[in-house]
Amino acid sequence: MPITFATWNVNGIRARSEQFLSWVERDHPDVVGLQEIKASPDKIAEPVCNLGGYWCYWHGTGGYSGVSLHLRREAFPEEPRFYHPAFDHETRIVAADVTSDRGDLTLASVYVPNGGKDFAAKMEFLEALERWAGELRAAGRRLILGGDLNVARTDQDVHPKERKKNAIGQLPEERERFAGLLAQGLVDVGRALDPENADLFTWWAPWRNLRQRNIGWRIDYVLASTPLAEKATASRVLADVGTSDHAPVTATFEV
Repeated sequence: MPITFATWNVNGIRARSEQFLSWVERDHPDVVGLQEIKASPDKIAEPVCNLGGYWCYWHGTGGYSGVSLHLRREAFPEEPRFYHPAFDHETRIVAADVTSDRGDLTLASVYVPNGGKDFAAKMEFLEALERWAGELRAAGRRLILGGDLNVARTDQDVHPKERKKNAIGQLPEERERFAGLLAQGLVDVGRALDPENADLFTWWAPWRNLRQRNIGWRIDYVLASTPLAEKATASRVLADVGTSDHAPVTATFEV
């Protein structure tokens, strides 16, 4: 039975509520992780906050950050255990443990700090995320982690016109931390399924028609434990969805 995991940095859920509802109604993803929701649950419209047919967890306080996680009840009939790991700060990660006939599975939505104002905090968050993924692996749990990681893995993940050796998001030390995360038994599903695509981007600066010209960065990912990644059948960037500066990214697994 396939499972589709979708992630989207909405850049403000209140501004994208109708777009979010329309997309979910169209595609019915089994798991949806949102980032940069910029709202506390009491400020989110009822049809969005309590999304019909989904277990929902909103983790936001109204600042510029915030994440959420939504699991389709038909795919996950038993109520999941939602939580945010101890290293969370600024409401940047929410996870859910699911136990079913598909085995033990942890799903997570994450929003890594940009690093422009506090680069050290970004590196500390990436290191903590790596440790957490390693702990889950050691415990025998499979993980699917989706979100805005704010790091372009390689130069291939940045349009040539946007490549800058000193730009945050492209620095060697950030890419080293990303490699450390993958070393915890995780696979970058989008790149694994489309290894030669030099036009695979998920974020575009909101000026000079960069999105329409596809001059962007790939900083939004679905990462999955190797046994799950080996069963991945598709990954898509939904550049037609919404008006955020990020596009949703999906990955489908035969689980």
